Amino acid sequence: MNSESLTQYRFSFGPWNISEGGDPFGPEVREAYPHEKKFALYKKFGFEGVQFHDDDVVPDIDDQTPAQIEKQTQTLKKLLDDEGLIPEFVAPRLWFAEQTVDGGYTANSKADRDYAWKRTQQCIDIARGLNSKAIVLWLAREGSYIREAKDAKLAYERILEAINRMLEFDSDIEIWIEPKPNEPTDQAYVPTIGHAVALSYASQAPDRVKGLIETAHAQLAGLDPSDEMAFALAHGKLASVHLNDQNGLKYDQDKNFGSANLRAAFNQVRVLDDNGFGRAGEFIGLDVKAMRTQAGSPVTAHLENSRRIFLHILEKVRTWNRELEAELQNSRDYEALELAVMEHLLGI
Repeated sequence: MNSESLTQYRFSFGPWNISEGGDPFGPEVREAYPHEKKFALYKKFGFEGVQFHDDDVVPDIDDQTPAQIEKQTQTLKKLLDDEGLIPEFVAPRLWFAEQTVDGGYTANSKADRDYAWKRTQQCIDIARGLNSKAIVLWLAREGSYIREAKDAKLAYERILEAINRMLEFDSDIEIWIEPKPNEPTDQAYVPTIGHAVALSYASQAPDRVKGLIETAHAQLAGLDPSDEMAFALAHGKLASVHLNDQNGLKYDQDKNFGSANLRAAFNQVRVLDDNGFGRAGEFIGLDVKAMRTQAGSPVTAHLENSRRIFLHILEKVRTWNRELEAELQNSRDYEALELAVMEHLLGI
């Protein structure tokens, strides 16, 4: 069976996933590929959605005037239109600037919080300029390294206040919260999709506040990503996913999807496909990095391979014997059920 014929899914990734060659433990292993040339590669590899940070659209955004930001946004929009690409979302990069070292929305300094809000407004303007409906909040530094550094209750109130201000600032935009439990902070304030969903319901427009689940982020919290996805789906809150993989509770590895735990990947694809994810136009997002040893420019095999693995697993999901599963569930023979799953994945 041809796996390409099994899906109407759309796929996305961010330009940071191509050929960035930096290695914190040694020299660069490959030459960085020019940012403006990356967009011509998307359709060639079966991708049509582009994930953005605000400064992927407008480099050195803090040094640009509003007119310059608008001009650069329109220049990139034309490039996307010419390539037939769709901007899936724009995320404010609130973890690189000096003003965000101690957090953006939860910083103890009011001046730093004001900077975070200004940057967020600019990000929403960029999203509107690109004709994208979504802002992703990866709350990277919204946490603490020691518990006494911040008032956690106040921090959560400030995050909710920021979300409500965004909803008021633009009446159409959606906010997609991407939870992660740690890194770069020791402990983040929104570590799981449950926290994100709670913030959604507490907001003034719950229908416009949703979640984006990354495989590795859930695994870093010691949770099963398919269960996290199921929780969000049960609440109608799963806006997007970032599929990748993770070898244990380490740093965020962004390994190829399915490369470390094929069975966990099977369950993620299964929960998405069984529940109709993608039918309303949602993207299957990938956030995978090339191996540090991989030479060349551009390096794209990790993206192509992850998409290919997804499609192979999709075929496994759709050819899985559901009658046998129901029979073994009813008899509570989970040993036999586990063996059946493993044999199906192994092609036995």
